[in-house]
Order: sequence, then C-alpha cells, then structure tokens
Amino acid sequence: MTHLPSSLNGFAVCLFVFWCGTWCVHLLAICYGKFKLHKKSCKDPNETPLPAVSILKPLMGIDPHLEHNLESFFTMDYPMFELLFCIEDTVDPAIETVQSLMSKYPQVDASLYMGGCKVGVNPKINNMQPGYAAAKYDLIMISDSVRNDTLFDMVNNMTEKYALVHQMPFTCDREGFAATFEKIFFGTVQSRIYLSADLLGINCHTGMSCLLRKSVMDELGGLKAFGCYLAEDFFIAKAIRDKGWKMRISNQPAMQNSGVCDISSFQERLIRWAKLRVAMVPTTILLEPLSECMVLGALASWSAALLFNWDPLVFYLVHVLTWLLSDWILLSIVQHGTLSFHKFEFVIGWLFREVSGPYLFLHALWNPAIRWRKRTYKLQWGGVAYELPSSNTNLSTKRVLSS
Repeated sequence: MTHLPSSLNGFAVCLFVFWCGTWCVHLLAICYGKFKLHKKSCKDPNETPLPAVSILKPLMGIDPHLEHNLESFFTMDYPMFELLFCIEDTVDPAIETVQSLMSKYPQVDASLYMGGCKVGVNPKINNMQPGYAAAKYDLIMISDSVRNDTLFDMVNNMTEKYALVHQMPFTCDREGFAATFEKIFFGTVQSRIYLSADLLGINCHTGMSCLLRKSVMDELGGLKAFGCYLAEDFFIAKAIRDKGWKMRISNQPAMQNSGVCDISSFQERLIRWAKLRVAMVPTTILLEPLSECMVLGALASWSAALLFNWDPLVFYLVHVLTWLLSDWILLSIVQHGTLSFHKFEFVIGWLFREVSGPYLFLHALWNPAIRWRKRTYKLQWGGVAYELPSSNTNLSTKRVLSS
C-alpha cells in the first residue's frame, strides 16, 4: 500500500468498520427474525383469564379495503374487548361503514365518537382523545387491521415487565408493482432495522399497531401529553422506557392493507417518515445515507482498494449481490410463506428501492415541511411540531352511538 496521509487511512478504516457493522445488523435481523416471528402462542384454558382490552380505531375517509379491515376487529378470537371508533369530521363517509358493522355485529361492545378533542397539533391524537378518555380497560390497543388471533398474540407478549407491545410493519399480499415495492421495503429495509433494534433494546416503535398499559400512560399525562409531536409513537415509547418499563415486538407482523397502493403516494410516505426521523434523531442525517446499499458499497469499495488493494469493482458487485441475497432471505422469513411475486420481480423492485432510497432522503432534507392529509407542519429539533396557518375546524366531541 502506497504511503498516504494518516487521516485518509483513518477515514478508510472507519468506513470499512462501519461496513462490517452493517453486515452484523443484517445477520442479527435474519437470526432474530427466524427466532421471533410467527411463533404460535398456545391457549391454555387453565391459565389466568385473559385481560379485557380497549381498542382505539381512529378513522378518516374511506378506501376500498376499509370495511374488510374494520370487520376484522369485530370477528377477532378474543374473549373480552371493546371497540372505540373515533372520527374527527362529523360528515366523514367512514361513519356509515362503522354504523353498518355495528348493526351487523350487535353482540360486540362498540362505540363511535365524532368531533375529536383539540389537545395538541397531532390530528391523530386529537381524533383518539375522546375514545381514550372513555376506555374501560387498562390495556389499550391502537391498530390498523388485525388477524383473527392478533390480539391474543399481543396480550401474550405483554408480561409484567412490559408496558408496550408493538407489531413490526408489513403488508398483505396484493397485486401490482406498487404492492411489490411496498412489501420489499417493509420486508427488507424496515424489517432489518426493526428486528435488530428490538433485539438490542433500541426504540424502534412506528405506531402501526401497539398495545399499551393505560395506567402507565396516565402516569405520563395520558395520550394528550404527546399531542405536540407528529411521531407520537416514538415519544410514547421513549417515555415508557424512561419510566423503567420494557417494550418489545409481538410475534406477528402488522399486515397493512391500505386501499391506496401506488408508487407516488408510498414514496410521499417514505419522505414524510424521513423528515420525522431527521427531526427526532439528527444523527440520521449522516447515518441513514451511509446505510444505503449502493452508497455504502461504493465507499466500502474505495476503502477496500485503499487498505487492501482489492479490486473495487469486484468488491462492489459482490457487496450488492450479497446484500440482495440477504434481503431475499429476510423477506422470506418475514413473509413466512410463498411470496406473491417472482424472483425477477423481486430483483426489479429491490433495485428500484435501493436506487431511489438516497434520492428520497435528499428530497426530505431539501424540503423539511411535512404535508399530512390536508395539513402542513414544520418540525423543531427534537420532534416538537407546529402547524402552518390553515382554516380551523370546530372539534366539539359527540358520542353518537354505542352498543
């Protein structure tokens, strides 16, 4: 190796060590995912009766899968629960869907709250606040959609040392390239970080689906205490950990089944999440781009050529191919069954994700304002949000139906 400035050598060493650490994350995620995910919980009739659960379901608007997703809550295999549907707009078309299901399943304890309650800048928390205040049980679940045994699995993971159990985000099988792209993202990039973070005890809660102890939340000031954040899930988890409680993921991933599935809308979600991460954890600005396959591969290839005189092109190609194979393995573990697309479609979707990832992150840095539905927000360092001026809505709360 030719004589080079020590600072340049030191930088190359740091990059190569970071590259090795990234591969450790890959290995941890694959091993932990194989151990943790899709484990079946046995129902023992001799055990202590299962605790009752209050299920908060915030809604806004309708999509083609809304009725199916909501009906999954009414048909869960669990002995005692209540459903608390929260809708901010009193003329929202989702109201009719909820009322229809409540009439179809009169034996299910369900209530509908309209109008919300202004407790902060976060519209989701404003929407859920009336339902949270009325919840009858100590365990509270917030979820998009569930399988028949999802609640049992989450309650089974809520042992005495835990105050938060959450599901790792994933997606249902759907047709089209956009659905393939979403499944690849959640089954590779997202799962890798989520699984390794949970194993190492790092806060990775994204709020897709969670089970909380209401008594602990009340000690923290209730749901309204987190209304100043857009990423309330992250700060709820942080506050619970600071109180000395533990958190963990459940055995089942959260099977998202959104009715809107297209590339542009999903990329907008990715950009919004990147903006939130940058505001909450500023080190993301440096670490996240370096963790991308293509970027890290190029830097590691340069480091390997500088430190060991290895062929950078061969190193880069082996790096990309190995990353691709490890992501296929991880996705197969998370899917726990036959994938809904062919290997060739995976390769195309994976390449599109890896190439577009750095661009989307730069886009998030360039324009930090967050557009969420019809509202626009700015974030301060630390995650506190404020809404840019817009028309105000009367948020009077009204409980309109219960059974």
